[in-house]
Amino acid sequence: MLDIGPIHRSEYDLVDDRSEPVFVAEAPGRLHYLGEHGEPQAGLFLSSAVDRLVQVAVSFRKDNSLRFFAADLGERKRTTLMNLKYKREDRWANYMKLPIHIFGEMGVPLRGLNFTVTGDIPVQAGLASSTAIEAAAAIALRALLKVSLSDRELLIKLHEGEAEFFTRTVSPVEFLVIFNAKKDHFLLVDELTLEVERIKSPLSKYKLLLMDSRVPRMRVEDELKQRQLKTKKGLEFLSRKKQGAHFRDFAPQDLLESMGDLSEEVRRRSLHVVEELQRIGEAERVLKKNDLRELSRIIYHSHESLRDLYEVSCPEIDWVVKRAQETEGILGSRMTGVGFGGCTYTFIREPALEEYRRRLEDYERIFGFHPLVYEMRPAAGARLAVKG
Repeated sequence: MLDIGPIHRSEYDLVDDRSEPVFVAEAPGRLHYLGEHGEPQAGLFLSSAVDRLVQVAVSFRKDNSLRFFAADLGERKRTTLMNLKYKREDRWANYMKLPIHIFGEMGVPLRGLNFTVTGDIPVQAGLASSTAIEAAAAIALRALLKVSLSDRELLIKLHEGEAEFFTRTVSPVEFLVIFNAKKDHFLLVDELTLEVERIKSPLSKYKLLLMDSRVPRMRVEDELKQRQLKTKKGLEFLSRKKQGAHFRDFAPQDLLESMGDLSEEVRRRSLHVVEELQRIGEAERVLKKNDLRELSRIIYHSHESLRDLYEVSCPEIDWVVKRAQETEGILGSRMTGVGFGGCTYTFIREPALEEYRRRLEDYERIFGFHPLVYEMRPAAGARLAVKG
């Protein structure tokens, strides 16, 4: 990754460290192992940060301009404090505008600002790179502006501000992971209560691989909306005698007993959500007991549920997961992200790497897509890296 400090100073002609301080913060990408495609605003997740980072540098200007520089892209954007708003054409710069908007709404005195961003989080791989930019920019700007705000308060402000600034419904889970992550730890994240529990990873002998299948995706949003509507109907049915309940308040048997009252599609979508919640509870227990055989079973069952009940996988992803399941030295493999292509994660021992890569050569020959593989590990959360 580029050395952002000198790049920022060169870009904005900053010389004097004392009169022109530069603050740098970094934030990791995040990976969900279990829990995606659950109940909106009330999900449970088994997640971690990963050791791919975004860094954001910020300094004051002498005017009211806002300047943004993406060092990896060689692209520049600009606006002013008076014209601070979301603009589609500003793409990556919008994520650094968010914390400016938040602190402005808090009444913090603002002036012109310079921003630089760089990072090595793979793009379009479902690792929440945009959230990482927002978090890093917010932490750096908090330091520059000397705002007294805890990480917990800041992530809540970011979550609320993101919904307002981008005018969309958003989840706090990405911020909860990025702010609470710890090296070599899994996180059990409760979207409903905003509680996070850290669990020491027992997988020190395994590597974590992210495989991008490179399968083109079309109409994903429409497909996901249809599935969310079905699960909403399922929850409404289950909640007839328990108002205000969530999927976590029910067991698979409650849905099995509803056959004849629910359409098969609604029942299957809802059954995935209920069983995934149970799997997360089981994963918590087996991780604490270092029961890797049982963890392997949970991971593969989760993928099968996404394939057969929620139906967001695809033949290419299923082929890769099946080959992983047949390979000695692989603990588990599963799709991650929105699905219909995208990525898998795999926990693998060093001796199995050669066989895994050979299988991916078969994948490319059979399906015609060149997969990309990234080696990662559970990493620490967002932090201030340079204090001016």
